[in-house]
Amino acid sequence: MSQLHKRFKTDQVKDFFVRYLNKEFKISYLLEILKIKRRRFFKLLGVFRKNPKEFSIVPVHTNKHRKIDALIEKNILKELSLDKQMIKNPEVPLKSYNYSYVKQRLFEKHGEEVSVSTIINRAKEHGFYFKNKKKKIHDREVLTNYTGELIQHDSSHHLWAPDSKEKWYLITSLDDFSRFLFYAALVPKETVWTHILALQTLVLKYGLPFSFYVDSHSIFRFVRGRDEIHYRHHLLTDDVDTQWKKVLLDLGIKPIYALSPQAKGKIERPYRWLQDHLVRTCVRENIRTIAQANRILSFEVYQYNYKRLHSTTGEIPYLRFQRALKEKRSLFREFKLQAPYESIKDIFCLRMGRLTDPYCRVSINDAKFQVKNTLPRQAMDIRIYPLSHQMSEVRFWNKNKLLDFQRAKNSDLKVVHF
Repeated sequence: MSQLHKRFKTDQVKDFFVRYLNKEFKISYLLEILKIKRRRFFKLLGVFRKNPKEFSIVPVHTNKHRKIDALIEKNILKELSLDKQMIKNPEVPLKSYNYSYVKQRLFEKHGEEVSVSTIINRAKEHGFYFKNKKKKIHDREVLTNYTGELIQHDSSHHLWAPDSKEKWYLITSLDDFSRFLFYAALVPKETVWTHILALQTLVLKYGLPFSFYVDSHSIFRFVRGRDEIHYRHHLLTDDVDTQWKKVLLDLGIKPIYALSPQAKGKIERPYRWLQDHLVRTCVRENIRTIAQANRILSFEVYQYNYKRLHSTTGEIPYLRFQRALKEKRSLFREFKLQAPYESIKDIFCLRMGRLTDPYCRVSINDAKFQVKNTLPRQAMDIRIYPLSHQMSEVRFWNKNKLLDFQRAKNSDLKVVHF
């Protein structure tokens, strides 16, 4: 239904009011003719009776566009210029402007309240605007019914802080049901241990989930033809368990693999908000070290988990996670050490097999160990647990019995990388 002033002229409505006041027309007929509600009719009639000569049904727009302060406009353009520099840099994972982020930034850093529409108008005027591309239709629904049913685990390699001049890996673990981020950390190198450490952090704090969803990276999965040095027909995909997969199997967690780039893209979508905010803030705060960047990351994760409604679930991730626990809609299980293991160092570790030499010694690259309580030519199940960037604890097992444990430099072991 079009507006009243687009269907009638002011003089026509005036004539209706005069005839109504003279009791020539009943209100029921006028409401039908004018197509307005009783409340609207009497409101207009009241205005007409106060000043018939000046009465008009044409709306008067008094909300003229507010002119913003020159300093505010300068700050808007400064923020947009920073975004443009990042978008032009192919090493930075940004492809578009984020006007909502600019609005938030102006308020937090300058105390300036500016609407998103104002920022967009300035962006269009000064060349900081891209036309919206047609987005491909994709499924963003929650795939699970329980928290802990599916943990989406991923890593992204980008120039998160351009001032640092080096790329880092962002490793994240997210619950599909609640969208709660259980783990997020920036590391200089992606190794088996960085992913095992992420798994350890999650399990010790929240318990054992039902499954982990990852891509087919060689850290997570052996693929025939890609990960073999020499081709052997009898070695098929998944016939060899990777170090990371062995930890999952010891914990009773099911690994699930994304089998295509499209499927991998699906698990990456929940992280886009975090990635977007992380790189923009690192640029504006002149972040140069990975320690500084991890502090920014911690703040953004807190905002994501505890402060913001998720676009898919319509809930704050933490509150959705807690509600699932309260309603007993959780597949998390309590983590307990199972016999024969004596420490978490026997579970969350790097593994290898060796035979003792005639002198009951074992060699691992440049490190040599005299193993107690063993015999020559005895098979050793060796478990290596990194204690720091410099040292690791090496634990020697045989037939489900811990025989000895010693410490060694990572530089001598040459199997631990950070």
